[in-house]
Parts: sequence; structure tokens; C-alpha cells
Amino acid sequence: MANSFGQLFRITTWGESHGGGVGVVVDGCPPRLKLAEADIQPDLDRRRPGQSRIVTPRKELDKVQILSGIFEGQTLGTPISMWVRNEDARSEAYSEMATKFRPSHADYTYAAKYGIRNWQGGGRTSARETIGRVAAGAIAKKLLRERFGVEVLAYVKQVQRLVAEVNPETVKAKEIEANIVRCPEPAMAEKMIRLIERMRKAGDSVGGIVEGVARGVPPGWGEPVFDRLEADLGKAMLSLPASKGFDIGSGFGGILLTGMEHNDAFRMKSGKVRTVTNRSGGIQGGISNGESIYFRVAFKPVATVMHEQDTVDTGFRNTTLKGRGRHDPCVLPRAVPMVEAMTALVLVDHALRHRAQCGE
Repeated sequence: MANSFGQLFRITTWGESHGGGVGVVVDGCPPRLKLAEADIQPDLDRRRPGQSRIVTPRKELDKVQILSGIFEGQTLGTPISMWVRNEDARSEAYSEMATKFRPSHADYTYAAKYGIRNWQGGGRTSARETIGRVAAGAIAKKLLRERFGVEVLAYVKQVQRLVAEVNPETVKAKEIEANIVRCPEPAMAEKMIRLIERMRKAGDSVGGIVEGVARGVPPGWGEPVFDRLEADLGKAMLSLPASKGFDIGSGFGGILLTGMEHNDAFRMKSGKVRTVTNRSGGIQGGISNGESIYFRVAFKPVATVMHEQDTVDTGFRNTTLKGRGRHDPCVLPRAVPMVEAMTALVLVDHALRHRAQCGE
């Protein structure tokens, strides 16, 4: 089972949803980066359950503990191990799932592949695995910000048919965090919140789009063939639970334009090569061009709904199953720090690879 991500800045996550805890080992973080648990906790607080009325009510503090890799407040260059204890697991809510496969979950496919599965909260396939990603991503974001001048942000762009108008070039973190849905357009955020609350009351769920942006990325990161920067970003985003689509720059909308309309013309500005437009989304030929990188990730409606559905049991007999337990009616507010984390992990890995290969 593949549990590692990255090449030079490499992470390995571990743990199950209802086990003793979950965590991550970060290997390849450069030395002498000032780092403490206080640098990591804010992003885990943005990811944790129970933070608002529109997310799962599972009560987890998700307090991170650094076990290795730090001395006198700085990274050593050795593996950094971090973990978070599971405190509010209620496995009894999943007892029926021991013998029945939940529709649109990984229950059946996991059992088909491995011949065994942890039915308590989904085990390794639970979104609780992303704690390790977000903790590692907080380190990557700090490294990008302090040593490369790169800022990584994400926000809720769309919930079902409700679409916010947001400029990725100017959006600010405080605007994103100003409401519980993490949409920086206040009026649209209120509509999104009301929709998610209606879905919760109806025992149903809803999906949407998170938009990510990385500002300050210099030209030259990425590679032109298999490890294209947008390809690695796409893999990172599609590895997130509930993600179903990825597009970058003009994305699928670009097909409506002609080549002349779509091309990003070059122009010298303040001694630097810049593009007049940014339909490429900051990447051309798999390599960053110095413009802001922006992209979108589509997340499906949460698979667990509080209604009877057709399924099969572990004996392959037709049956029904009604959702139980505590679940998000919409993953988007908690997916925002996950998207930021995976973006930062891809970028810092390519930054270190570029420095190693090109000496910059």
C-alpha cells in the first residue's frame, strides 16, 4: 500500500480513523527552519471536526505533538515525526457496516483488493488520514513562505450551483477565514451556509469546488515531461478524499476560446518576463512561468446520507443500509486546508528539486 508522497520533501502518513491516533513522518525538510507545534496547530484547527455547525460534530481537539526532528526550536534535517491522538471515536455507530458495504465508499473496493478492511469509520480510507497531510503541509507552507517568498491559499469557490466571484490574485487569508464556509465573498458565503444547513436537516449532502492559488512562485519549477508541475498538482488533489475533478488556469473553459484568445502574450515589466493574461494558470510546458498558479478541485457530495439505500452485504446478498454516525453535510470548509497542504507539498518538493538540479 502506497502511503508516501514526494521525492526530496517526502511524507508518509499513518494511522486509522478509530485507532489510537494518526500521524506523519516528514523526511527531507531542510535544517535550521524555526519550527514549533504552534506553527502547525492553526492549520489542524481549520481541518478538525466540530469547528462549526456545518461540519461533523465529532469532537476532536487534534492537538499535534512533534516527536522528533526538532532541537532548540529548529529542524535538524532529520525525519520529523508528528502525531495526533484520536479521542472521540464511536465505533458502535459503524457496527452494521461490519457486514454491509456503504454505497460510494471504499468499503467494497478495499475488501476486493486486500481481502480485509477496518469497518470502524472507514479505517485508513477515512478523511481523518488527512491530518498527517495538513500537519506536513503546514511545515511546507512555512518553508515556502520564509525561504522562497511563496504564499499558498485556498477557499470555497462553489457549493452546488452557488458560485462566488473571487480574484485569486488579491484574495486574503483573513477574508477566507471570516466565515465558517471559508468563502471570501460574504453575501455568497451566507447563501452557501444556508444551503449546507438545509442539506444537514434533510439528512443529505452537497458538493462543490475549492479554488487554490500559489502566489510568488518563481519561473523554473517543475519538469517538462512526466513530472509536470500541473500533473503533480493534479495527482495531489485527486488523492484527497471525495475529490472528483481538477482543472488549472482556464481549465475546461479554455476550449471555448480560440488560440489567439487563449494565448498569454509576453511583456517585459520591471525587468522581468511577465504575461499580460494568465490563462495558463502560472504553468507552461509543465514549468512555472512566474505568474500566480491557480486551479480548482471538485469535491463530490459526502457519500454518507441519513436515508435508506440499496447495497450488498459481505456475503454478497442484496440488502439496505441507512447512514449512521457523525458526518459532514459538505466537505468543502474542511477541504480548504487540505488543498493548501497538498499544494504546498508539491511546490516545496519541486523547489528543492529545482535547487538541487539547477543550483538556484
